[in-house]
Amino acid sequence: MPLLGAHMSIAGGLHKAVEAAVAHGMDTLQIFTFSPSQWSVSAIPAAELGKAGGPKWRGKPLAEATVSGFRAAMKASGLSQPVAHNSYLINLASPDNDLWQKSLDTMTCELERAEALGLMGVVMHPGSFVSSTEAAGLERIALGLNQLHRDTAGYRTLNLLETTAGQGTNLGHRFEHLQQILDTVTEPDRLGICLDTCHIFAAGYPLDSAEEYAETMAEFDRRIGLSRIKAFHLNDSVKPRGSRVDRHAHIGEGQLGLNPFRHLLRDPRFAQTPMYLETAKGDRDGETLDAINLRVLRSLL
Repeated sequence: MPLLGAHMSIAGGLHKAVEAAVAHGMDTLQIFTFSPSQWSVSAIPAAELGKAGGPKWRGKPLAEATVSGFRAAMKASGLSQPVAHNSYLINLASPDNDLWQKSLDTMTCELERAEALGLMGVVMHPGSFVSSTEAAGLERIALGLNQLHRDTAGYRTLNLLETTAGQGTNLGHRFEHLQQILDTVTEPDRLGICLDTCHIFAAGYPLDSAEEYAETMAEFDRRIGLSRIKAFHLNDSVKPRGSRVDRHAHIGEGQLGLNPFRHLLRDPRFAQTPMYLETAKGDRDGETLDAINLRVLRSLL
């Protein structure tokens, strides 16, 4: 049976996210290790920069008590394969050298935090090429990942490239984008893929019928390999297929409907792959929306 969970709030401490996941009967969870709309790094003074090419931004490590509290909560919870999602500000495809360096140093901080917490991976959006080109953006991503891997040699936590919907100049909405990154980096075994159902649907990949689902997965397998999928984001889509608009809906309440989730949850190839909801929080008729979405998913098994 797939491991089902959701992105959980870290308000009150990282361990609170674990406790909330347990209370909802989840098998796994996703968290932020820092506010996703803020930079988790500060500039290193020029006098401390050292040799050229080194980090220009320094991330604050997690407090020892925070790490030990999260690890203890995880050990007692029975949850497995937790991941973090990186900051929305990070853009390893940026043509702006200063923003690219800040993104790289922030991603290093993200990976350091995840490694300290014992997380399986850090989900990251590949990036946006902005004013450059698709080819240049993909090259910048690979360059950044190579440097990140050098700076975090020996880490067990994976970088999980997330499929995107393709809004604006976002990269990762075509399987060949991810294929090129994996083919270019020097340590591809340190990368995995997080496949988002809403995103690939919005990017144009069909999932509704059994034949369409099989065709889309076969294309992914040909280009990248299904073994690269280390996690899923389970989200329905507000917008139709091919819209390239990233708008999540509750399971079965959007343009995807229930069929794609039924196919995915019953696919034996992903029987032990963690799957995380990223649907809106709140309550409905006295029940949390997370509980409702989990109940709908489990009814499809």
